[in-house]
Amino acid sequence: MGTFTALVILAEAGDILTPTVRGSDRTVRHGHISRQGSAWLRWILCEAAQTAKRHPGYAASYAAIARRRGKKIATTAIARKLLTRAWHLLTDAERTASHQATATTSAPRAPGRDAVTSREGSPSPG
Repeated sequence: MGTFTALVILAEAGDILTPTVRGSDRTVRHGHISRQGSAWLRWILCEAAQTAKRHPGYAASYAAIARRRGKKIATTAIARKLLTRAWHLLTDAERTASHQATATTSAPRAPGRDAVTSREGSPSPG
């Protein structure tokens, strides 16, 4: 999982992986990644999952799913977890950036502080 993986995810971010969702009343079941969406994104996430399944953060989850459902399904599940984590990181970063932009544009400016001043308070040369 390196620069190439990040570039492919960035390039294909406009296309969404669509999970299957079945629900009735208060029960919602999220299924596998459907075949809709970007084939490149599915491929690179499964490649990244091959490495991630050996990471301590994902190994227990991978082992439990592989024992119940098989290795291929477990790898796809780890790929989905990676995508979910990436989505949360990106949306939190966007929310933080927009909040900071709003805070800096709406902050009142002190009068007479347009010129850069040195420690003594006189305008700096240049």
